[in-house]
Amino acid sequence: MPETVVNVTPSEGKPESTTDSLFSWININYAYFRTLPGMLKIAEAVLGVVCLALATPAILAGTSWFLFVVVLSFVATLIWIAIYLIGVREALTLPINWILTELLNTGLVTILYAVAFIVQLSVWSTPYSSSYRSSNIAAGVFGLINTVVYAAACFLLYRDWRATFTQ
Repeated sequence: MPETVVNVTPSEGKPESTTDSLFSWININYAYFRTLPGMLKIAEAVLGVVCLALATPAILAGTSWFLFVVVLSFVATLIWIAIYLIGVREALTLPINWILTELLNTGLVTILYAVAFIVQLSVWSTPYSSSYRSSNIAAGVFGLINTVVYAAACFLLYRDWRATFTQ
């Protein structure tokens, strides 16, 4: 009976494990955060933490709305930071218009933040005696600053999105 001989040659270097191939698409991209849009994302996250710290606990209903918007936008910003940091945009081959998606997200968050800081400042501007009054007014002011940061990011995204039509 004939024999079949199989020659197996060892691969050079270390053998590829399943975890190496599972995470081989990840490409850490620190350079993005040296650009203006990257710095704005970091500023949005930091200002979101400041707003959270200053507005808690939510004593008034307006502060509950403010904190809801701050947490929602903070989580969305962290997701976008992760998308840019690990290079999800480049790794996925899904038919997603990333710039338009981020533009819509940032535009919505800008509008929500604008409403939320107005509500926060209006409910705490009444003569309400509380030891939390000054920190909540400061939270509203930082909410105003974060609204401006989100609006600047939204403008840059809009400009990038419009530039895709001219190409």
